[in-house]
Amino acid sequence: MEGKLRDTGLGRVIGGVANKTKLQPEPELPWPLSSVSSRNYDLSHKLESARIVADFIGVQRVMSWDSDSASIQSDDDSLAELKRSSSEDEYGWDGPDDPENPLNFSKSRKVFITALICFLTICVYLGSSIYSPGINSIEQDFHISTTVATLGTSISLVGYAIGPMIFSPLSECPSIGRNPVYLLTLLLFVLIQVPIATAPNVGTILIFRFFSGLLGSPAQATGGATISDIYDPQPRSYAIGLWELSTWIAPTLGPLVGGLAAQRWGWRWTIWELLAINSVMLLLIFIFLPETSASNILYRRAKRQRRSGVNKASRSDPELSLSTAQSKKQLVYHAVVRPFKLCFREPICLLLNTYTALITGLFFAWLESFPVVFGSIYHFDLPQLGLAFLGLLVGALVATAVFVIWFRTCEAKKFDRKERRKPEERFIPLMAGCFFVPLSLFSFGWSARHSVHYIIPIIGSGLFSLGSFSLFISILNYLPDAYPAYAASVLAGNNFIRCTFGAGCVLFAGPMYRDLGPAWASTMLGIIGAAFVPVPFLFWRFGGRIRGASRFALKVC
Repeated sequence: MEGKLRDTGLGRVIGGVANKTKLQPEPELPWPLSSVSSRNYDLSHKLESARIVADFIGVQRVMSWDSDSASIQSDDDSLAELKRSSSEDEYGWDGPDDPENPLNFSKSRKVFITALICFLTICVYLGSSIYSPGINSIEQDFHISTTVATLGTSISLVGYAIGPMIFSPLSECPSIGRNPVYLLTLLLFVLIQVPIATAPNVGTILIFRFFSGLLGSPAQATGGATISDIYDPQPRSYAIGLWELSTWIAPTLGPLVGGLAAQRWGWRWTIWELLAINSVMLLLIFIFLPETSASNILYRRAKRQRRSGVNKASRSDPELSLSTAQSKKQLVYHAVVRPFKLCFREPICLLLNTYTALITGLFFAWLESFPVVFGSIYHFDLPQLGLAFLGLLVGALVATAVFVIWFRTCEAKKFDRKERRKPEERFIPLMAGCFFVPLSLFSFGWSARHSVHYIIPIIGSGLFSLGSFSLFISILNYLPDAYPAYAASVLAGNNFIRCTFGAGCVLFAGPMYRDLGPAWASTMLGIIGAAFVPVPFLFWRFGGRIRGASRFALKVC
């Protein structure tokens, strides 16, 4: 129990107070590098540390299905230096069964951590859509246009796009880790809801909505990385699927939760709801969420070792990896420049980022078009309008169940046989689900009329979740497989493009549906979605050849 508490936010606060007041002595820590067997084991950890340090920006760091078959390729001279053998003063894991290694956590503890991360994602991501039901009320209070009021949703998505570029490198820093990033940003996220809820003008709302998105981004930017910290490749696929589901639950529940408050008490209470929910989540994270960053755990163990006087020269692997001036300069380059370089100069990244940006844009456009369709045509009030979004949620739940069944039936056996898999096998779910996106748009648009029951367009929206979930679970796992040495960079670029495109779509969706009507507006979007249907089939056929011509992508398999 003491070891489990020590790595939580509460445990680190108690430990810091105890060390300063000398209430308890520093624990005697084992010296794990005293044997040859420990040195041999620790080399594999340094290879993983090399990958982490080389990227230094951990947006949804989902690693390859088969880490043994993923050859780490890098054009950086420093990467070879990071893979050096252990020196006498290096401090690593106490063998393969070290209980403090996150990969060795008990199954129940891993499930609990996964549940906390999923609930954190849901609570924070409610903020992206809980604002929408109050838009009409904001228009009336401040005498502004719908477009200006909608900027509150759009500008928060810009914050979600920029945030990972700032906070993900911090979460990968050995001296910081993941927990301080979660706790500090969530605390500020909670506090910043107060000026939004009490805003005297729309300018205050827009400024603080941007910072709300910025500070809420670590739930997306680091959530997948936390899950990757604690799971081996096979169970990680299930956990990532559940976590991806939580990113769909939040924006679909937001209009329902916010609609009830906005109709009865006004738009300000949607923000007070968000503050209350995340205050509870902050308390849970502070007490129960342990640190999962391997580099941070080793850093603090080595620091305790030096403080206790057992070995004042001990340094953890990540500390030694970051000790050279050359590597520090390259880390800045990797964090700021390389995600954009890969995003726009790599054909694979450019095409797949455009595809995911399109689907993200369509999703957030739908959040703004539902009031036009169900409010104007079917005359739903705000709580009923929130219930209309549940079609998206049901579709996501069905998609998750189908993915789990497929993975257990087909892919788990390949893990058991330790077969090599090419990255393009990630596109199998998308090859089946890509047709649902244009189909859902066509059915939603042309069924939204007085003569057709409202359940038909709601079912159409559920089909969209089937297609879009298969897209995200495929592409966000393919990119790390295709770029194992640059996984975090390509995912950071993907997140930036998706969120910025979604921010733009929010602004034109409502006017487009009002001017063109649901049928033709959805048809136009459906045609765009249909144009991308061949993408997974082209990558299945030519993906290996495209990777072979790339400077950065994995060339084996």
